[in-house]
Amino acid sequence: MGTKSAFNWITLWASLLFVVILGFSRLSYGMFLPGIQRAIGGSYGHLGILGTVNFIGYLIGTLCLSPLISRFPYGKPLINRITCLLLGLALIGSAFSHHFTQLGLWRFVIGLLSSFATVLVLSIALDAVRPAERGVASGLIWLGGSAGILITGLFAPYTIDPSHLQGWRFAWAVMGVFGVIAAFGFEFVTRRRGAEKTLLQTESQLEEHKSENVFRLLLNPNRLLYLVASYFFFGWGYIIYFTFLIPYLVSKGVPSLYAGMIWSGIGFAGLFNGWIGGKAIDRWPSGFTLALGLALGMVGVSGAAANQVWFTVLGAAIVGMVSFITPPLMTTALLRRHVPHHAYTACLSIATAFFALGQIIGPIVGGVAVERYGLQLGVASSAIFMAFAAVFACLYGYQQRQGATYSPRLQ
Repeated sequence: MGTKSAFNWITLWASLLFVVILGFSRLSYGMFLPGIQRAIGGSYGHLGILGTVNFIGYLIGTLCLSPLISRFPYGKPLINRITCLLLGLALIGSAFSHHFTQLGLWRFVIGLLSSFATVLVLSIALDAVRPAERGVASGLIWLGGSAGILITGLFAPYTIDPSHLQGWRFAWAVMGVFGVIAAFGFEFVTRRRGAEKTLLQTESQLEEHKSENVFRLLLNPNRLLYLVASYFFFGWGYIIYFTFLIPYLVSKGVPSLYAGMIWSGIGFAGLFNGWIGGKAIDRWPSGFTLALGLALGMVGVSGAAANQVWFTVLGAAIVGMVSFITPPLMTTALLRRHVPHHAYTACLSIATAFFALGQIIGPIVGGVAVERYGLQLGVASSAIFMAFAAVFACLYGYQQRQGATYSPRLQ
């Protein structure tokens, strides 16, 4: 099978899977937090720990994936189909949680499975796309996460309104069913288009490149360290914002319908973000392009520091438009350009592990800030870490300009 344009059935179903992998399994937790608190109790600090547990699972999964692929170099399609199916089933299972520990175990499993699915779905889908269009394809896939946020916002009247105590359970069950359907759809189109055969041919080159030290490539200050550091701080900053934004709006007396509309607005803006960001990184594949989105995101999340809800709403729109999907998709595209083809899956897995580490630290720091200084400053604290991410992205862009990064010939 030859490579295809960015617009193909594999990319479409990969995007639908990202609705589940990012929007449903990861970020819906922040949307459902008020309803979960009413149902099972706990302070926001304690419930923030469950967010951390989710990302501990995510980190462990990313660390395990690279050696697993090395052990079974032809097993990516099989591992992916099992992982995506189990992820949908785990979302259904989490809907039946009745106490803190039980939900924590489900969040851990979901984090573990979503880490595998994030890397594998991207890797399989992008292998089927022409190199010049992989930024656009990455944007189309990542915007599935924005669609997931948009959809979860529509559930708001049934998940955070006190009159619907069990609404979040029904929502998670429906999301899990959608995840199972998306897993079967992705499996069908990859088999029908022969993507699996192409993938196996690509992976057959792995044996010739085992000497490549992926950690040395990623953590070398003269190569990709600054890009990885930017991804780490972005994970730290954005997860604070998405975990505590809805609780903050509820605490300000914003009705559940309007809070849901704000959340959906982030997702709707992110739909354009994915397209614009993908086109931008294809045309200007630079750390400076990434830094611009992160800097605007820093401005957006700072809107929560104002005492006017409208500033928070405007800031949320900015976050959705320029810096929710942009950093992951641009990091994905930059890695695709600047690491050897045979090392891409391992490099993406390890970079995602640093992203996950940031997401582990974020809810802990955010929870402490919320408990000590209140929800408003807790949410706004995410701007600090977005600023760090932007600085490191600038350093990476400067490094690219000096010609220090590795730039393999695109295959």
